[in-house]
Amino acid sequence: MKKILLIAIMTLMGSGLLAAQEIDFGVRAGVNFAKLQGDNVEDADGRTGIMVGLVGEYMFSDAFGLQAEAIYSQQGLQSETTFGGSTLEQELNLNYINVPVLAKFYLGGSGLAIEAGPQVGFLVGDSYEINGEEVEDDLGAETIDLSAGGGLSYKFKEGSTLEGLSATARYMIGLSNIYEDDDTFGDDLTNSVLSLSIGYKF
Repeated sequence: MKKILLIAIMTLMGSGLLAAQEIDFGVRAGVNFAKLQGDNVEDADGRTGIMVGLVGEYMFSDAFGLQAEAIYSQQGLQSETTFGGSTLEQELNLNYINVPVLAKFYLGGSGLAIEAGPQVGFLVGDSYEINGEEVEDDLGAETIDLSAGGGLSYKFKEGSTLEGLSATARYMIGLSNIYEDDDTFGDDLTNSVLSLSIGYKF
């Protein structure tokens, strides 16, 4: 499954590069409201983090485009427990380079689009902190994370005052277990991320 998805994404990106002169490149940055899905973490809070990276969009027509991204994404969870007046803050930090490939359907010739598609995440950090102090820098998270989802985006038209700017609200839900060895948390865990961002295409 993972190999098939990776091959499909590389094929789509490769075909787009053949027509690179027609691709709009840009940057995107925003905030993540991330959580983990699983029975043993239902009471944990989400982690708020940043997301920032590069974007390329190829327009097949005024109504349909394909967008690929490479995004650094802070995810994970946190929890807070009080014992005898002392507060224990725990945070699981999962950081990825996410590569979504999204179909974009523009509505009525406007800049408003519905987007949907798969995403492959490449783990670049996996740490555990207590009260802001790192106590473990490798919990054995899987190096590849698969997700799918979509959202809404709006890009300002050419000739407008805000030409080049865009705004996106997106939700991605994990399809693969973060920890293959269930002894880590004793449960299957998957990512869940709501992101709000702005972008600029050159």
